[in-house]
Amino acid sequence: MAYLLQQLANAVPLAALYAALAFGYAVAFGVTKRADITYGAIFAFAGQILLLFTELAYARFWLVLPAALAVGACASIVYSLAAGLWIGRSIMLPLVNKSPNTVIVAALGIMIVLMETARLAANTRSIWLPPFLNDTVVFWSDGLFKVTLTHIQLINTVLMSAIVAVGTLILRRTAWGRVWRAVTDDPLAAELCGTSADRVFLTAYAAAALVATICGILATFYYGSMDFGAGLMFGLKVLLIAAVGGHSDPLRSAGGAAGLAVVETMWGAYGPFVWRDLVVFSLLVLLLVMSRRERVVL
Repeated sequence: MAYLLQQLANAVPLAALYAALAFGYAVAFGVTKRADITYGAIFAFAGQILLLFTELAYARFWLVLPAALAVGACASIVYSLAAGLWIGRSIMLPLVNKSPNTVIVAALGIMIVLMETARLAANTRSIWLPPFLNDTVVFWSDGLFKVTLTHIQLINTVLMSAIVAVGTLILRRTAWGRVWRAVTDDPLAAELCGTSADRVFLTAYAAAALVATICGILATFYYGSMDFGAGLMFGLKVLLIAAVGGHSDPLRSAGGAAGLAVVETMWGAYGPFVWRDLVVFSLLVLLLVMSRRERVVL
């Protein structure tokens, strides 16, 4: 029983990460209407920039660890948001307006550029952060076995859940949320009503890039590093997990992603770990094929 409770506790931070990533992806998908693995690349790129600038501040400028982490986080936000805005304005917006199907191919090229840029900047080195905020909080005890989570897990869970909550309030309670919904439903009709669909597109893409950046920073804080190939893996995984709850509603997409995180954690706890990703991706594909209701966009 205690082991099961621990695994459920372990699933909570992962569920919060997947939910926040799926929420941001759904916001961008609403205006692109195409699969875009660039989102996962920005997530990984944010973590790698964090590592690069934290190492620079810590090893060369002799800053204390909290200050070095702050420098790395600020640099990550600046570089990742700049990359997201440039990608949205110069690549995705023209392609969506003229040749939407090429978005998928362009996304693959952008992912390669971002990952190779980070790899070359790091000289193909794996940079690791020193562990911090690893003190545990005990939720339940059964003799010698204790159900715990670390402070960094709890902080990440709260912040990522706040991203989903605040984002939902913005989409449902503000004028921009209503405009976003109008553009996602019919960009031409929104334009005829006086709304700039291009401006909404760029704002939505920038908001999604910001969510991916924050999640990349928090995930790197917890895991301690970010692999150079993580962009493709997270790009594909986010693309699929966001579709579990449906791309049409970011909150439902976040809920489906959180449920998948629980399934993934339970498989890692009770099933062969080496087959985890294969089982998860196969389950996602099967679920999407069986539940597909959205109109195919050609």
